[in-house]
Amino acid sequence: MTHSTLIDQLSAFMNERIPFQKYLGIKVTKFDGQESEVRFQWKDELVGNAPMQILHGGATATALDTAGGVVIMASVIERMEKNLSAEEIVERMARCGTIDLRVDYVRPGRGNEFITTATIIRSGSRVAVARMEMHNEDGMLIAFGTGTYIVG
Repeated sequence: MTHSTLIDQLSAFMNERIPFQKYLGIKVTKFDGQESEVRFQWKDELVGNAPMQILHGGATATALDTAGGVVIMASVIERMEKNLSAEEIVERMARCGTIDLRVDYVRPGRGNEFITTATIIRSGSRVAVARMEMHNEDGMLIAFGTGTYIVG
């Protein structure tokens, strides 16, 4: 199985099989070891401040964490030996997880679409760090964050 095939399969899995992300409407739109992107549309169920119609901070944090996790997993996949079995790859991906997530909320979450990108800051054999940003469809920065992930 090629790395690009595996990345495509993981992207489809994340879009369709993770219930919380599916509920929020988060879709992986770029799954790459250098930069990832996830997007979701505004919906009333995601309101955190009803009088002001502002996105819930938990939805923002989830989008940032998802984008960070995606870029980290893609980076791990790109560094894997090509002769690993599907079971070994799944086992390695299952061990990836968030250790720490820092979110800075810059502006109220307003918009019709939210785009979250992530890049790698450091990727080691056991721990990796990503930087994430969330913008609305007009390019307004809503929040940014840093995520630390276990990868080994």
